[in-house]
This record gives sequence, C-alpha cells and structure tokens, in this order.
Amino acid sequence: MADIFIPTLHTFVNNNIFTGSCGALRFRIEPRVTMATPKEVDLANSSIRCELWHGALCYELSQMEAEREFPMSEEGRAEMKAWLESSE
Repeated sequence: MADIFIPTLHTFVNNNIFTGSCGALRFRIEPRVTMATPKEVDLANSSIRCELWHGALCYELSQMEAEREFPMSEEGRAEMKAWLESSE
C-alpha cells in the first residue's frame, strides 16, 4: 500500500479543492467551509467532502464509486487519508 499525499488542513480551511491519485485510484477533496466571522473559519461546522474513482479519466468524465464527508479537523483529515488508502 502506497502512502497517499493529502495537503495540510490549512489548505482546506482556505477553501482550496485538491485532486490526487495513487496508482489507478483518483480522488477529489472539496472543503465545505462555514465562517464564524468574516475572517474566522468555524471548524466545528465545516467539513471536507471526498469523492473517489478508479481509472484513467478525469473527474468530469468519471463515475464516482464512493464519497464521504469528514470533519474539518486533523482527526478528520487522518480518517479521510485512511479511507482513501483502504480504497486503493
């Protein structure tokens, strides 16, 4: 099993989408950010949505095989990484 790279939580807090792959596994991670104030993220009410598929085609041309939502936290990020690694 290869180690899948997932960006730091800071990437998702800043509302950045990330796509990655490992072998035939492809995935797309999209944050769902809720703001507590105009400059502060409400981590308790924010989440990270992850979709995955296998194959050579891009996200737009592929059918998703699975999706899950994780808490916007280091624990949620680690859980997402473990979920992706178990889907290889």
